[in-house]
Amino acid sequence: MSTERILRVAIDAPVMDAFDYLAPQGPCPQPGQRVLVPFRRGQRVGVVLEVVGESAVPGERLRRVLSTLDPEPLLDDKLLLLLAWAAGYYQHPPGEVCAAALPRLLRQGHHGATGTLVWAITPAGHAALQAGELARAPVQARLLDALAGSDGGLDATALLALASRWRPAMRELERRGLAQRRHVDLGESAGAAMPEALPTPTPAQAEAIAAIDGSSGFQPFLLQGVTGSGKTEVYLRCIATMQAARRQSLVLVPEIGLTPQLLARFRRRFPDAGIVCLHSGLGDLQRLEAWQRARDGRASIIIGTRSAVFVPLPQPGLIVVDEEHDGSFKQQDGFRYSARDIAVWRAHQLGMAVVLGSATPSLESLANVEAGRYRRLRLPERTAGARHPGVQLVDLRRHLVHDGLTQPLIDAIDRHLQDAGQVLIYLNRRGYAPTLMCTGCGQSLECRRCDARMVLHWREARLSCHHCGASRAVPERCATCGGELHAVGQGTERLEAALMRLFPGYPLVRIDRDTTRARGEVERRLEEAASGRARILLGTQMLAKGHDFPDVTLVGIIDADQGLFGTDFRAGERLAQTFVQVAGRAGRAGKPGEVYIQTLFPEHPLLQALIREGYDSFAEAALAERRAAGWPPFSHLAMLRAEAPSRAPALDFLGQARAAGEACGTAGIRLLGPAPAPMERRAGRYRAQLLVEAGNRGRLQRFLAAWRSEVAVLPAAARIRWSLDVDPLELF
Repeated sequence: MSTERILRVAIDAPVMDAFDYLAPQGPCPQPGQRVLVPFRRGQRVGVVLEVVGESAVPGERLRRVLSTLDPEPLLDDKLLLLLAWAAGYYQHPPGEVCAAALPRLLRQGHHGATGTLVWAITPAGHAALQAGELARAPVQARLLDALAGSDGGLDATALLALASRWRPAMRELERRGLAQRRHVDLGESAGAAMPEALPTPTPAQAEAIAAIDGSSGFQPFLLQGVTGSGKTEVYLRCIATMQAARRQSLVLVPEIGLTPQLLARFRRRFPDAGIVCLHSGLGDLQRLEAWQRARDGRASIIIGTRSAVFVPLPQPGLIVVDEEHDGSFKQQDGFRYSARDIAVWRAHQLGMAVVLGSATPSLESLANVEAGRYRRLRLPERTAGARHPGVQLVDLRRHLVHDGLTQPLIDAIDRHLQDAGQVLIYLNRRGYAPTLMCTGCGQSLECRRCDARMVLHWREARLSCHHCGASRAVPERCATCGGELHAVGQGTERLEAALMRLFPGYPLVRIDRDTTRARGEVERRLEEAASGRARILLGTQMLAKGHDFPDVTLVGIIDADQGLFGTDFRAGERLAQTFVQVAGRAGRAGKPGEVYIQTLFPEHPLLQALIREGYDSFAEAALAERRAAGWPPFSHLAMLRAEAPSRAPALDFLGQARAAGEACGTAGIRLLGPAPAPMERRAGRYRAQLLVEAGNRGRLQRFLAAWRSEVAVLPAAARIRWSLDVDPLELF
């Protein structure tokens, strides 16, 4: 009987199982360590999941691990358990799930050391200097002498100043054991922050802080506070408690744009704490260093976007999910996980509190409150005595629109600017105009690869598809009839030109994905807005989410009708959340605010309910509707999506998948479809979908586990692209 140890290794590949390998000679890698393994005709980096005594693969077919990359496990047992749960729940390959939890450099086999690379002299080097052994190697002697006189070593910049060809000389010193390299953690480079004076908590804040601080074990809190009520202050106070207990706090935010302002405030409050950020805007080495600082316990506060939910926490204390309702917490491709839901599961696993904060909680979280699974803490009033803004509906049927602006809104902008207020204009549509239309034949310019119109970008003189990224020059005439082309509708670029023309003396900053592509541009523009230097703030949802602009006294919502008649059952919820979030930017720090909403449907019940009765009343009615219709959160969904170069293969595959599902047994399960996706053609491929619905989450999970295995072996599965999305956020 063989005594070989078998390693189950997760490899970043679309396979719903781990791979078995023979352990390398010498010390056996442990679960959580990375290993280099032969894979197909090459080599891959994998993560050891477990060590077992036998394999279902015949021994002669097992290959041996090539090397162990880490001296100790990078991922602890609990984090491995979390990743295994996520792979099972979201029906996703475990290797791809493990890869999502690691920074890119670790996935590529990087040694894992971070910080600044420096070279230092060794004891042998000191002896060589004293003995004059380098008399015939002047460059080596100069470098070694400099290392001897340094405090801890020299980096590449310092060595370059000593000799332009320092690298060959340093390699020789290293080969002879006279010098050695190492990584030095230089800590954060943000500079010293002035400590922030502690405000006195309001009674509601004090009650929320006491409840969170006084909790023990797993406890989910829904912190529901109106915009400007001081949710962040509650987070800060509770994190201070964790700091005193030498515990780590993880703060998740939905957008990279929210991190600069939040990070600055955290550094003012905790100037001596180890604070790191984890988001996609960081370079690979920066991200790895922040991840390592969290894993080693040197970072006590971690602020990050979606993927930071998987960061190692050796001293876990508290998880905060800010703006928990935000759809950005759901990954929409690849490993389609919800960071908010995983944060709750992780808090349960680690036996600690998790705080979900929002002015407009998701209906799922409100249903959990109703069921007694979450405890709701309310902040019903704004801090510093700030009043709620007044709301004016501007009927677009009665007022002419010029470049997106009506006269009542223009007059309000002028009045607030003259009163030294800041003005925020919201339009969730970038570009100059959403379509270019021929005045002769009425045709609009369509994307050649998508069922969508091309968006005009005036400054670039380009038409772009915001779905597939296709771009082409703006034609001079209609290709069909030769007629003139006219820009129809408004985007933020067109609105910017109109506002600059109407209010030339007031600095304007536009914040959308077109203006913030360059690294650091998000931070620069947000600082310009928050400082008050920009008097007119214009943007999309990037500008509206969670930011604190204390000087904003007027908010203008240019087109409130987007989403009023959406086909997705969540359309009303999204519109209500956006409306309340955007309107909440007006009137902070004691300054009265106003909100102007331009709409073709001022009498629409949703708008009227939000204005008269607020978000709570809307949510109560929406939950009742969902319960009656059997939609989430009172049922559970999964979506099987397929795409192919033509329509028929995608629909045929889903038809076969439906038949396979019916053969698996559908007691308590409903299969709806297949049907073409609402935008059927995207990026040159035809998309279709099959919806799975169940009243019980456990029943759905059992069905999906059996069904996915059957779907994967369908003959058509290898010829098309398909994916399974559990708890889909958008039914598109």
